[in-house]
Amino acid sequence: MSYLKDAGYQVCAYFYNPNIYPSEEYQKRLDAQRTLCNHFDCKLVEAEYNPEEYYQFVKGLESEPEKGLRCDKCFELRLRKTAEYAKSIGADYFTTSIVISPHKNFNKLTEIGEKISQETGIKYLAINFKKKDGFLKTNRISKELGLYRQNYCGCKFALNHIFKP
Repeated sequence: MSYLKDAGYQVCAYFYNPNIYPSEEYQKRLDAQRTLCNHFDCKLVEAEYNPEEYYQFVKGLESEPEKGLRCDKCFELRLRKTAEYAKSIGADYFTTSIVISPHKNFNKLTEIGEKISQETGIKYLAINFKKKDGFLKTNRISKELGLYRQNYCGCKFALNHIFKP
């Protein structure tokens, strides 16, 4: 948020994460997003939490490994909804903060974002927030604000992989 605001963008955070499991985890992440948006004086739009929409979208990919096709579909769903929302409010661009994670593939997310951009007519802003110590900065901000930090991407399939014996 600070990067985009410093670059002159008017930022609206769209929280759409039907992939997050369980609902208590979703609530922790939403609360952290509220705190962050409040800190940066940024509008937050909370989309409906509808896990069934995510499960239907990734149906048949449940056993895919992490960083596989299920993840790509998850990114597609979430970026598409973000682009649709951005278009509905007359925004010029959409982007995602997920690329700041060292576990996420910037090029893959950019490819998905640009495909959606072509389909929706709204520009995808491909910024690699990891650059210039972006991940370290977000960790510092998280500590300063006492934000909850998760240890998995959010979906129950990833959670099953983490805690399997």
